[in-house]
Amino acid sequence: MSQDLTGSTGNEIHYKPPGPVGKAFILSDAFVAGIRGPVGSGKSVCCVMKLVRNLQKQKRQRDGWIRRRTAIIRNTYAELRTTTIKTWHQWIPQSYGNYRDTSPPTHHIVDAAQKIDWEVIFIALDRPDDVRKLLSLELSDAWVNEAREVPKAVLDGLTGRVSRYPRREEGGCTDPQILMDTNPPDTDHWWYRMAEEPSQEDLETNAELEGKLRELGSLRQDQSLFAWFAQPGGRAPNAENTHNLDPGYYLKACAGKKPEWIKVYVDGQYGFVMDGKVVYPEYSDTLHCRPFEANPRLLLHVGMDFGLTPAAVFAQRMPNGQWRKRSEVVTDRAGIIRFAGLIKKHLAEQYPNFKIGSITGDPSGNASQGGDEEERNTFQLLEAHGVKALPAYTNSPTLRIEAARDPMTRLIDGEPGMLIHPDCTVLRKGYMGGYHYKRMQVSGTERYQDVPNKNMYSHVCDADQYLMIGAGEGKAIVKREPVANRPSFAITDYQTDF
Repeated sequence: MSQDLTGSTGNEIHYKPPGPVGKAFILSDAFVAGIRGPVGSGKSVCCVMKLVRNLQKQKRQRDGWIRRRTAIIRNTYAELRTTTIKTWHQWIPQSYGNYRDTSPPTHHIVDAAQKIDWEVIFIALDRPDDVRKLLSLELSDAWVNEAREVPKAVLDGLTGRVSRYPRREEGGCTDPQILMDTNPPDTDHWWYRMAEEPSQEDLETNAELEGKLRELGSLRQDQSLFAWFAQPGGRAPNAENTHNLDPGYYLKACAGKKPEWIKVYVDGQYGFVMDGKVVYPEYSDTLHCRPFEANPRLLLHVGMDFGLTPAAVFAQRMPNGQWRKRSEVVTDRAGIIRFAGLIKKHLAEQYPNFKIGSITGDPSGNASQGGDEEERNTFQLLEAHGVKALPAYTNSPTLRIEAARDPMTRLIDGEPGMLIHPDCTVLRKGYMGGYHYKRMQVSGTERYQDVPNKNMYSHVCDADQYLMIGAGEGKAIVKREPVANRPSFAITDYQTDF
C-alpha cells in the first residue's frame, strides 16, 4: 500500500512504509515508541515520517499557527552529521525553511502561507553544550536515533521535556512523543529489559500510571505509555523494506561476517557484536575471566566515572602484583548523591570488613555542579554523602588505557596479571570489544576514531582506568625502564591501507 504523507510541511511526500511493522510504528501514538530491526529495514526513515505525522496531527494554536519543536539525538556528532542529518534531508530538504549547521545544527521551517512553525534541533551527546541544551529544551517530541548507543538517562530526561511546547495557554501540544530506532542491542541493554523482560513491578507501575493519565485526559483509552516494535529479520520471508533494496542485499551482507554479526545485523536478533577496533586486544575471556573471592586482608581499590551514567569498579592487588577486578556498580541514570548511596550500599554489602586503599574518580568531577547543592563539586558532594574520593592525577587517555591494559599482558606465577570476576558483566563485555574505537567512514582505508567510542560500556571502562591510575599503575608504567626492542605505539587514528 502506498501512503502519501502530505505536506503539512508544504511539500508532498510520496512514501511507502517498509512493511506492516514499520507502518504500525508510524501510526502508534504511544508516549514512547521504539522500533528495532536489521540493517536496511527502513527504521530511520520510519522515524522521519513519524515526525511528519506528528506535525500533521498538531492542533493549531489560538493565533491559528501550527507550532512544533523537535529534538533529534545521536550519540556522537560525527554520526549525527554523516548519517542522521543526511537521512533527514533526503526527505526534508535544506532548501525548505532555514537550515544552519552551527552547534547545534537546526532546521527551522516557517511557512507563512500554511501558518507552520517547526523547529528541529539536532543534538549530539558527545558535545557537553548540546547535552546541557537538550536537558533545558521545551519540546513537542524527540527522536533518538540508534538508541542502543544512547544511555537510558537520555530517555529518562526526555520524558520530562516533551509535551512542554507549545504551552497550554497557547493551545498545547498534541500527542507529545519520544520515538526511537535501533539495531538489536545486547540482552544486557536497557532496551531489552524494557521491551522484552520488564519486571512485574515495572508492569504494575506502568499500568497504574496509564490509568491515572487516562483519568486526567492526558492519554486516550487507545493510547499507551510504551510500545515496542520488532521488524522481521532480513532473511525472513516477510522481511521489510525489500522493495527498496537490491536483490540479494542481505545475502551479500553475510559475506565474510561472523555468526554473531549476522544474527544481529541481518537476522535482527539481540546479541553482542563488537563493531570497531578493540581497545584491549590483549584480553582473552577464557584466560582472564574466572570466579574468585575478595580477600578482606588486602586493601580494596575503587574507581569511578561520573556524568549521566555513573559507574564504579572494585578491585584488589594481590601481594604478587596480580590485579583482581571483583565487582562493579553500573547505573542507567543516577545523580551524584544517589550514586554515593549506591557506592556506600555496595561497600556495606560486598565488603563490610575491608580497608579502602583508594577511591579515585574522573578529575573532570572537579567542575562545579548546579542545583540545590549549588557550587560544590562532585568530589565535595560525594564526601558530604559519605564517600571520600580523590580525582585522578591525570586524564590522559593514553596513560589511563595503558594502566588498565598493562596487567593483561603479564604472567605472574603462571597466572595472568589481571583477573576479572564473571559478576562484572558490563566491564567484561567492555574488555571483549564493547569498549572500542569506532570505525570512521573513509573511502579506501580503514580508519578509527582516536578516542574510544562513548557507549554503555565506556563508563565502567573509564571507571576501571581511574581505579588503576589511583592505585599507582600509571606512575609505575612511566617509571618503568624501557624494554629493548619493544615496539612503540600511539593511541591515535588507526589507518590500514589495502
